[in-house]
Amino acid sequence: MQGRIVKIISNDYTVLSDGKEYICKSRGLFRNKKIKPLVGDLVIFDSDNKYILEILSRRNSLVRPAVSNIDQAIIVTNVKPSFDTNLLDKLLCVIEYNNVLPIICFTKLDLLNKEELDEINLYINYYKKIGYKVLINTELDEIKTLFKDKITVLTGQTGAGKSTLINKLNPDFSLATGEISIALGRGRHTTRHVELHKLFGGLVADTPGFSSLDFDGMSKADIRDNFIEFNRYRELCKFSDCMHQNEQICEIKNKVNDGEILKSRYDNYINFIK
Repeated sequence: MQGRIVKIISNDYTVLSDGKEYICKSRGLFRNKKIKPLVGDLVIFDSDNKYILEILSRRNSLVRPAVSNIDQAIIVTNVKPSFDTNLLDKLLCVIEYNNVLPIICFTKLDLLNKEELDEINLYINYYKKIGYKVLINTELDEIKTLFKDKITVLTGQTGAGKSTLINKLNPDFSLATGEISIALGRGRHTTRHVELHKLFGGLVADTPGFSSLDFDGMSKADIRDNFIEFNRYRELCKFSDCMHQNEQICEIKNKVNDGEILKSRYDNYINFIK
């Protein structure tokens, strides 16, 4: 039979097929070939003996979280105790590179004073301007419309509010949540495994949070090419292979100086390629 892996705990792979779940083991052949089944994989499996026989070709995959065949990623981004532009821009870059649609969802805006809120709104408006869909976690009706016929992953820093958001969308999930440590600026890991849940006509993964991310398999040019606003002006640079770093004549650096490109985005880009 054909199905989709919707949960992995240890060596147990839960496969969803025709509305029924089967808990399967994977073949030793996969280990010998160093093939690791992922949540989201389409597989051929033996429903009688409960073994995964074949992993079908993937459209895409992410390393952290380890999921495959994703349509879109909702990046849950908290603004308290602090707003981490570095992690947000890393996630946007990596998700773009993997041909997944990124959607930004800001959380904890209710904890901001007016001055802080005005500053965050500048970021929100900029990310919208360059083409990203940006939502606030209180816009539940609009968020609910995103899931139909899609496989969605929620990702972001530990304690950003991923499990809390899913619980607000559907209280039946009752996923474990944890508070952010004010001293450390990060939260406790509350989700221990990746699992796809049925939600509003689609499947959504609530994933373990993390505090760092690597550019696995990406070159410096890949990082440059997945800062989407840079692509609007690249043809105006003197050199076609301009890295927008040390070149004397660079339109990207001009746009940063003019305020057309957000300085934090450019600074993060330089840190990434270094």
